[in-house]
Amino acid sequence: MNMNRYAVFGNPIAHSQSPLIHQLFAEQTHISLTYEAILVPLTLNELSKTLDQFQKENGKGANITLPFKQEAYFLVNTLSDRAICAKAINTIRFNLNGSRYGDNTDGIGLVRDLTLHQKQNLHNKTILILGAGGAVSGILAALIAEKPAKILIANRTATKAKILANRFIDLMPIEYCALENLKKPSFDLIINAMSVGLSGTMPVLPNGLIHAKTFCYDLVYDLSSLTPFLVWAKNQGAHSYCDGLGMLVEQAAEAFYLWHHIRPNTTKILKIIKT
Repeated sequence: MNMNRYAVFGNPIAHSQSPLIHQLFAEQTHISLTYEAILVPLTLNELSKTLDQFQKENGKGANITLPFKQEAYFLVNTLSDRAICAKAINTIRFNLNGSRYGDNTDGIGLVRDLTLHQKQNLHNKTILILGAGGAVSGILAALIAEKPAKILIANRTATKAKILANRFIDLMPIEYCALENLKKPSFDLIINAMSVGLSGTMPVLPNGLIHAKTFCYDLVYDLSSLTPFLVWAKNQGAHSYCDGLGMLVEQAAEAFYLWHHIRPNTTKILKIIKT
C-alpha cells in the first residue's frame, strides 16, 4: 500500500480540483504520492469514522472541504494559531505517533492570491465582505494581518455578522450590517463569500459600492464562465475581478508545504489548470 496517501474529504466532492493540483505539485517537486477525493456521507459522525479509517490505511494528510471544516476542528489533537482563530480547519497532518495536527490555510491562500497573482496591495484599503459563514471566519485573520483601513461584513442577518466581527475584535474593530442596510460608499476590495453558488442569483445590492479601481473577488471558482457575483461586478463597472481558483491553488500549496516541507511554484500550476 502506498505510504504517501493523501485525500480531500467533502460532500459534494466530484468537482474538486484538489487531486489534480496536488498531483501537479508532486510532479513538480518529484515527490511520490497518491491523492484522492473521498465523498463523506452527511450522516452523524461519518467524517470521524472516515478519517479514522483513512489514517489506519496509511493516510498521511487530509484536506477538508465543505461542509466539514468546522466539524473537523474537533477531530484533531493540536491546532495552529490560524485554525484557532478560524474555529475551522481545512488541512490535517497525521503524525507518526498517531496524533493529528489541524491547520487552516484558506486565509493565507486568499491573501497570497490577491498579493502575488492579482497584484493587490491590501494595506490601508477598504474591504467589504459579503457573507458571514465559515469561509469568512477562515480568511479574516489573514486579511487583518495586511493592515487594511476598514473591513465591513454585510450579511443577510446582521446578528450573524456581529457575532463574527466580535470574535476578531482583539485584532481589529470590524464593522457589520445587514445586506439590506448596506450603504453606498465605495470599497477598494469586495469579497463575495455568500452561498449563491455558481448558478444562483445575487441578492439586490445598492449601486455605488464600486469605484474606478475596485477589485472584486469571489471565493468560489468556475473554470467555464463568470460566477453570478462576478457578472454583477462586471455590470457595476468593476476595474478588475477574479474568482477563487488562485486561492484554491495557494491554500493547497500551503497544505503541501505543511506535509512535505517544500513549497511548489504556484504560478506554473495555475497556468496549467487554466489552459
